[in-house]
Amino acid sequence: MTDRQSLLDPVADIARRAGAAILEVYNGPDFNVERKGDDSPLTAADLAAHKLILKGLTELTPDIPVHSEESEGITWEMRRDWQRYWLVDPLDGTKEFIKRNGEFTVNIALIENGVPVLGVVHVPVMGVTYLGGEGVGAFKETEDGRQAIQVRSTPPHTIVMVASRSHGTDTIAVLEGLIGQRLAPVELTSMGSSLKLCLVAEGRADIYPRLAPTSEWDTAAADAVVRAAGGTVVNTSFEPLQYNKQDILNPHFLVLGAGVDTWKFLEPVLKS
Repeated sequence: MTDRQSLLDPVADIARRAGAAILEVYNGPDFNVERKGDDSPLTAADLAAHKLILKGLTELTPDIPVHSEESEGITWEMRRDWQRYWLVDPLDGTKEFIKRNGEFTVNIALIENGVPVLGVVHVPVMGVTYLGGEGVGAFKETEDGRQAIQVRSTPPHTIVMVASRSHGTDTIAVLEGLIGQRLAPVELTSMGSSLKLCLVAEGRADIYPRLAPTSEWDTAAADAVVRAAGGTVVNTSFEPLQYNKQDILNPHFLVLGAGVDTWKFLEPVLKS
């Protein structure tokens, strides 16, 4: 089982099972919060989801390596020659998890030659799954079933911009003004974790500028869904994000619905 179409549903099932494990901790009594070496938070839910996903992917595709945020001992020398591997964030949005605001996700992506070609983003509290891949299409699955999704290819009368609650607010304000002058009035909305990318993928938002640090596992799964839905995720030079770099940190980036050329007038501000 190696082609994207046949992998999509089993991977979505693994993500949902990991989400169920997360909810057992989330809905239980108070949980302990540890600190990793980079001072980011870690809970029992992160570790439970990691173990479940690692086991599930290893059984599904034993020949494809797995790189998870909670993996230990995977060095650049080990992964530099990986042409195909799974990139996983077992619980994206641990801070949201700790706040119990529901805006956290399970992220599983398949990377081929530095490109995310399949992705599943599961939202445990909402019971929603975003999934898609190159040559497969993009979908949103709820209790009512699965429906195809796509980006808004032409900016509408109002541009919906997804913005972080705490990062890059000054530049966001400048971008908002420029977009309002060039395209249409801007409506700002906020959301946690990789859900911001998924809003663009399903056509509920037009642009998401991320002007603060993220790692590759934070974005890969939703990036795959965005691409499958007709959008793109680009750096501030308007080049697609690349994965399996030596430095696993992402550059600042934009998630775009309409074509790249629609937004290139923002480049001077992003480079300043």
